Amino acid sequence: MIVYVALAVLAVLVAITIIATARRWQSAKAIAMVVSKETTSDNRSSTESLLALGGKASAEEIAVERAAKAVHSATIGGADSSSTATSKKSAAKAEPSQPPDPETIGVNRRQFFNRTIVMLMGMSLSGFGAACIAFLWPQGASGFGAKIKVGLVSDLLNEIRDNNGFLYKPEGRMWLTEYPNGAVEKAIAAYSDSELAGMTAGQKLGLSSGIVALYQKCPHLGCRVPSCPTSQWFECPCHGSKYNQVGEKRGGPAPRGMDRFAVEVTADGSLIVDTGTIIQGPPIGTNTTGQEAEGPNCIGQVDASH
Repeated sequence: MIVYVALAVLAVLVAITIIATARRWQSAKAIAMVVSKETTSDNRSSTESLLALGGKASAEEIAVERAAKAVHSATIGGADSSSTATSKKSAAKAEPSQPPDPETIGVNRRQFFNRTIVMLMGMSLSGFGAACIAFLWPQGASGFGAKIKVGLVSDLLNEIRDNNGFLYKPEGRMWLTEYPNGAVEKAIAAYSDSELAGMTAGQKLGLSSGIVALYQKCPHLGCRVPSCPTSQWFECPCHGSKYNQVGEKRGGPAPRGMDRFAVEVTADGSLIVDTGTIIQGPPIGTNTTGQEAEGPNCIGQVDASH
């Protein structure tokens, strides 16, 4: 979303810059036309004077002729005529008109296009840089990889039972199952404190059981492990690995039990699952609940000795 906003702002800035530059160029062009007309008028006056003297006279000849006329006028007209002759002589010695200064006229077409291209390139690079910064800027984490407040433990236990013992939460890619209070003592010797926080929640809150938050991936090759409603186990369809209801390995090629997430239980009884902290599953042979298959397996048969 931030990237789209940055691109929209960039487009507006480019449009404003182009319009402003075009107006400036038109204004400069108008000034150049006025200066050019004045220069042409001065040149035309000089040309007419040359033609009046014969069209082939040089600048020196023109000056001599004007000086002679001035002397003649001074002889006939007196002092007033002498002033007039002096003015004409000064005009004769005036420097020829010079071409207009490019800085006065403004930018020409080539300069306009060159500057516009450079400006657009700069704006494009700036927009690209802003988009990269927006993409890399840390955002408020939510969903998988963050801490998720799943709900009250009591409510979650009811949902698990309503879903035949297995509750899937797609936002955290996790399975939630019950952990019996009677197995807590064995769990203390096999699991870490961050795992036990959910397992012991039943005892601490006065409920019939605690909760386990299991990662959905099979530790063998990463397939998503579904639940089996008949056996009440997790059974991987890829290579047949099987786990009891709390994710402890019961058969197949998996190297350990299902991985799980660190959990917290707040003072009000809410379960918070840290999906950014994945804890490796228990080693082969761990079976704290003693749960056996409660019915036919969904994926072939299992050899519980593995």
